[in-house]
Amino acid sequence: MKWKRNLIIGSVAFLSFFSLLLFVAIFMSDDSSSSSSAGMDLEGNSLSVSQDTLKYRSLVEKHAKKEHIEDYLNVLLAIIEVESGGKLPDVMQSSESKGLPPNTIDNPEESIQQGVTYFAELVHSAKSLAVDDQSVIQAYNYGGSFLSYVAQHGKNYSFELAESFSKKQANGEKAAYTHPLAVNKNGGWRYNYGNMFYVELVTQYLTTTSEKFNDKTVQIIMDEALKYEGYPYVFGGYNPTTSFDCSGLTQWVFQKAGISLPRVAQDQYDVMEHLPLSEAEPGDLVFFHSTYDAGTYVTHVGIYVGNNRMYQAGDPIGYADLTSDYWQAHLIGAGRIKE
Repeated sequence: MKWKRNLIIGSVAFLSFFSLLLFVAIFMSDDSSSSSSAGMDLEGNSLSVSQDTLKYRSLVEKHAKKEHIEDYLNVLLAIIEVESGGKLPDVMQSSESKGLPPNTIDNPEESIQQGVTYFAELVHSAKSLAVDDQSVIQAYNYGGSFLSYVAQHGKNYSFELAESFSKKQANGEKAAYTHPLAVNKNGGWRYNYGNMFYVELVTQYLTTTSEKFNDKTVQIIMDEALKYEGYPYVFGGYNPTTSFDCSGLTQWVFQKAGISLPRVAQDQYDVMEHLPLSEAEPGDLVFFHSTYDAGTYVTHVGIYVGNNRMYQAGDPIGYADLTSDYWQAHLIGAGRIKE
C-alpha cells in the first residue's frame, strides 16, 4: 500500500508543478503580448499644434460628435497639423478619400466633414477587426486595406508592418525623404507608397514630457493669486496697481514662482503642453475660446485648482465652476508648462 501512497503523492506534486508552470507560461505569454504590442491609448491624449490648426477645433469637434468619435478629437487635430498645418483649403487632405484628385475640396469645413467621416469609418472597421488605434492613424494615410493587413499580422501596429505594407504596394521602389524622423531612422528614405512614418508624424503632436507642479510651487502661485480675490477685472491690467485681466493675472502670479509667461492668453496657450481637462492638476492653466472678439482663437485663461474649479480674473477676480454651461461651451482644455 505504501507504493500506492507514494504514487498518489508523486502525482499530486507533478500536477501542482505542471499547473504552476502553466500559470507562469500563460502569465508570461500575456505579458509578452502586451509588451510587444505597439498600441497606445490615443483617446483624450495631450495636444500641441499650431494656432492655424487650433482654429478648426470647434469644426472638428462638431463633426466628431456627429460621428460619435469625439474621444479622437486631439488625434484629428494632429492629423490636420501633419496634412496641412491648417493652411490649405483641403485642411485634412481628404479629397482622395472621397475618390477625388488631391486638393479638389476647396472648403475647410467640407474637408473636415469628409476627413472625420472617413476616420470614423476606419475606427469602426478597426474595432470589428480588433485592430489598434495606431493602425487607424496609419490607415488614414494608406487606406482601409492596411487594417486588414494588420489584422492578418498580429492585430497591432508596428513601424515594421507599416514599412512592409508600403514596400509591397510600391513594389520595393524607394523615394528620398529628408524629414528628421526618416533621417534618424534610415538615413532619409521611404517606400514610394503613402508615408510609412505617418503614425510618428501624427503622434509627435500627442505626447507630453511635462510634469505637474509640486505642492510648493502651487502654493506660491495661489498665495499670490488669493491676494487679489475680489479685485475688479480690468482689460489690459497686469499688476496690483491697475488690477488684472485674465492673462495679466496668470503672468503676474506665475512670475512670483519664478515662471515667465507671455502676456496674452493665446501666447500663453502656445507655450504650453495641451491636456484634456480630465488630466489637469492644480497649477495647470485652463484655456477658453470665443469669450469675446479678440482676433485670436484663445481668449481667456484661468488657473486650475482641482475639482473642476479654476481661479480667474472674472469680474470680480475669484473662483469659477468649470462645469457650468458657459465655461463648458467655451472650454479648449488645460495647459502645462513645457519642460
